[in-house]
Amino acid sequence: MNCADVLIAGGGVAGSAAAILLERLGLRVRLLEAGRFPREKPCGEGLMPGGVGVLERLGLAEEVRGAPFEGVRYHCGGEVFAGSFPAHGCGRRSGMGIRRSALDAALFRAAARTHGVQAECGARVEGAVIEAGRIAGLRANGRELRAPLVIAADGVRSALRRGLGLDLPLRRKRLGVRAHFRLARDRKQPPWVDIFAGRGYELYTTPLPDDELLVAALTEPRFVKGTASDAFHAWVAEHGPLQERLRGAEQLTRLQGVFPLAARARCGFAPGIIFLGDAAGFIDPITGGGMTQALMTAELLASWVAAEGPGSDAWLPRFDAARRVMLRDYERLTRAMLWISQYPSLTPRVLQTVSAIPGLLSHLVGIAAGMHRWNGMNVRISPFQNVPETWFTPPC
Repeated sequence: MNCADVLIAGGGVAGSAAAILLERLGLRVRLLEAGRFPREKPCGEGLMPGGVGVLERLGLAEEVRGAPFEGVRYHCGGEVFAGSFPAHGCGRRSGMGIRRSALDAALFRAAARTHGVQAECGARVEGAVIEAGRIAGLRANGRELRAPLVIAADGVRSALRRGLGLDLPLRRKRLGVRAHFRLARDRKQPPWVDIFAGRGYELYTTPLPDDELLVAALTEPRFVKGTASDAFHAWVAEHGPLQERLRGAEQLTRLQGVFPLAARARCGFAPGIIFLGDAAGFIDPITGGGMTQALMTAELLASWVAAEGPGSDAWLPRFDAARRVMLRDYERLTRAMLWISQYPSLTPRVLQTVSAIPGLLSHLVGIAAGMHRWNGMNVRISPFQNVPETWFTPPC
């Protein structure tokens, strides 16, 4: 493929999903990935029901084998607060626990075997090609590649976002670490994402196929005493149910982390380019929606390209506005949880209050799952739906 309608930098969840969806519109897509698959990446590895739905529409749900989970449980102050995913359509959709390395590899393979997609590994994007104040393509491995539309899906540390001067400083910097375990044969794997709240940290467990369990910790550097490994194992030891689940378990992967977890962007687009997934900015993984948001916003972008075409810049601010409307309630929930996490003594009282109101915890879990908004409406916002005019103004 010597020319393309769309260039995509980054072959992770957002980039590969966008490549498949855009090719289905009849577009020629060139997908550039600097690394090679499979690759390890620190991640919560829980795909929420909204993301599972996109995988089903991509026809990849069976190929991407995962362990189902039915909701989220919070362990705090000796109590357990469970929030099941709300009923959706004809039934109750489950989430899916899946190794990030497996999901990335499956999506990139699917993109590579798609007829109109030219997918390349080892393609290091060096920067954007700018002509007349517009992004006209990408420089990769010493080559200049051009297309009417460029998608930057190059992750939370997006070099393209930074190179275009769109980074903003972070107000709060958090650290995440994770490891994988294979449970002993006599240990049961509950179909839940479990969150264990501690003083200054949260531990997350996600069920994975083949009796594997992800254990991840989110914290701030000031709460890490000694090495990250020392702190991680000390936190696990503070929670009897988790320690019991891991009794006799084999640690499969070394502790791997990322710092800082978040990124802020002045804008999610510029003339000729759209930022997608974490490259568009990411608040924090405390509500576990990163992979789900990547899939859902890739699908949303495809609907806008279908309506507007890749060659115009006029629709880019309107797409970005629609995306912000889609993610607005999720981001509000995330910011609320981040605020609460600063006050450990407040957490059990908040959970007790929320659990006392029938259906509220399930509703909040549904927002995190990408299933609905505060008012229960569907979150998909296409170019054929009305978006309030005030949301058309880009934030940059």
